[in-house]
Amino acid sequence: MALTHHKQQGAALVIGLILLLIMTLLGVTGMNTASLELLMTSNEQFSENAFQAAEVGIERRLSAGGFTTAGGPVTVTGATGNGDSFTSTTSFEVETDVPPRVGSAFSRGIAGSGFGAYHFEIVSRGASQRNAISQHTQGLYLVGPGGGSRF
Repeated sequence: MALTHHKQQGAALVIGLILLLIMTLLGVTGMNTASLELLMTSNEQFSENAFQAAEVGIERRLSAGGFTTAGGPVTVTGATGNGDSFTSTTSFEVETDVPPRVGSAFSRGIAGSGFGAYHFEIVSRGASQRNAISQHTQGLYLVGPGGGSRF
């Protein structure tokens, strides 16, 4: 009986290594993509937190009252429960006549009635982690006795 030996070329080993390299590249790419998506999601959450902090600043300033035409802008700072912060600045803009009544609106708008519309602007800036910042502006007017007053 004669034994014949075939010279092995190692093709299976080369193909196996190439497939292993391709699978490794796919795995590393998938990990990088997942890490980037996680970072993007975190940044969006921090942006939303800054947005909410700015809104909290406006709400706290509105609920505090004490709007005045005397003096300069009033600044209030604070923090939310999750460590984000806000700075709200309220400034008196202008006094105008009370707008005329439209539909079922409250305003009477009668010239010489002794009432005025006092226009204020609240600018609130919310800040969160990773330097996420959101700035909101809220305008309002209050009706009160004409000639300047405190509300």
